[in-house]
Amino acid sequence: MRINLDMTNGNLFKKIIIFAIPIILSGLLQLLYNAFDLIICDQFGTTANSTAAISATNSLINLIINLFLGLSVGANVLMSRCVGSKNYEKGYRVVYTSMIFSLVFGIIVGIFGFIFSKYFLRWMNTPDEVIDLSTDYLKIYFLGVPFTMIYNFGASLFRAKGDSLRPFILLAVAGLFNVGFNIMFVSIWHLDVKGVALATIIAQGLTAIGIIYILMKSNDVIRFKLKEIRFYKTEALEIIKIGLPAGIQSALFSISNVLIQSSVNSLGTYVLSGSGASSSLEGFMWTSMNGVSQAAIAFVAANYGAGKIENIKKSIIYSYIWVLLMNIIVGFIIFIFKELLLHLYLSSVGENLNELEKADALNIAMTSAVSRLTIITLTYFLCGWMDTTAYSIRGMGNSVIPMIVSLIGVCGFRILWIFVFFQMPGLHTIEGLAMSYPISWTITLIILIFICIYQYKKISKLELKTEQI
Repeated sequence: MRINLDMTNGNLFKKIIIFAIPIILSGLLQLLYNAFDLIICDQFGTTANSTAAISATNSLINLIINLFLGLSVGANVLMSRCVGSKNYEKGYRVVYTSMIFSLVFGIIVGIFGFIFSKYFLRWMNTPDEVIDLSTDYLKIYFLGVPFTMIYNFGASLFRAKGDSLRPFILLAVAGLFNVGFNIMFVSIWHLDVKGVALATIIAQGLTAIGIIYILMKSNDVIRFKLKEIRFYKTEALEIIKIGLPAGIQSALFSISNVLIQSSVNSLGTYVLSGSGASSSLEGFMWTSMNGVSQAAIAFVAANYGAGKIENIKKSIIYSYIWVLLMNIIVGFIIFIFKELLLHLYLSSVGENLNELEKADALNIAMTSAVSRLTIITLTYFLCGWMDTTAYSIRGMGNSVIPMIVSLIGVCGFRILWIFVFFQMPGLHTIEGLAMSYPISWTITLIILIFICIYQYKKISKLELKTEQI
């Protein structure tokens, strides 16, 4: 069973959400599994700080992995153009080159992360009471990074041709195994954060095996035959040209988040736990909007390859509308049930303390989580619009400019905020840190919209000249 959408004809408004839904569900399932990791550790872990230990690793994992996963964006854009222009021979070369990239960079990232895990955590001011647990989790997690890379590159190839369903099904099945192994490793064998990490890499391994299998069974533009595998220099350079700036942009976002995480760590273990719980819930909103952003890049690139310029504008506008709707729907649900949801993460905070101290610790964690969650929930559509605009510019052939804008508008501003505004007495709080997000999104979005309009007019003129010739 699969969905192969024609991304250049028909009702694009409807097709964008049909394409995005499996991506959104994939992300939501992954977040549910990650949330389940935290909940299992909270309920059955052998240490009181296991939840905080896992939370402390999130920004670092995103920083290192996102740099290289940006290359999968390059593979997605290039394959979407091949599909739109019906250049299938080039598509075959993109597949083989992409899979070699995923394996090589996955091994590099895995080794690098395994060796330097503790050094990075110390640099992030991770509290002493959780740093050893965080290191254990990170080292095991990074052993599974090659599997993550293979799956993400493979999934990007399927999505480029309009099939976002099969990657979702694969992730769903692997996720069920992840849940089962979590229960076994943590609640039965009492491996705590090590058990969570082991369950994660086993599930990642299953997704990698699965994506390779269905690629080998494909007979269309994304066919994959082991005996024909080889590295194509031209396609590799094109993937790097498009994907590396995207990876650098993601890394820049993550660098700023690492600095924010370091600042959160400095506010204490209980604030860290609350911030981690809020961040996990925020991920559900981001994932719902990011699925639309990924649809936008596929539709824009496919129509760019097909020469259907008017459809590019429609794809961007429709994606904006769907992003806003996702924020309203998911954000409303999370905000209404925030107390109940946060208690799932934070019920064991301060359990090694007496009753009075435990109540104070839980209150600090809950207050911090609610404060951060309120700010993000009301403004997260700005982040979705920002991502959609950046992806659309890449789909139209310009990947460097969004990277530069992100360097200035997101990373640069947040660094400024941390070292200047966050140091002010009234802003040296979790609320003060959270405010840096919507402000940086707004600044970056405004700049990207002007660039997107310019890029659209540029390719419109080129298309007009081509028609006249």
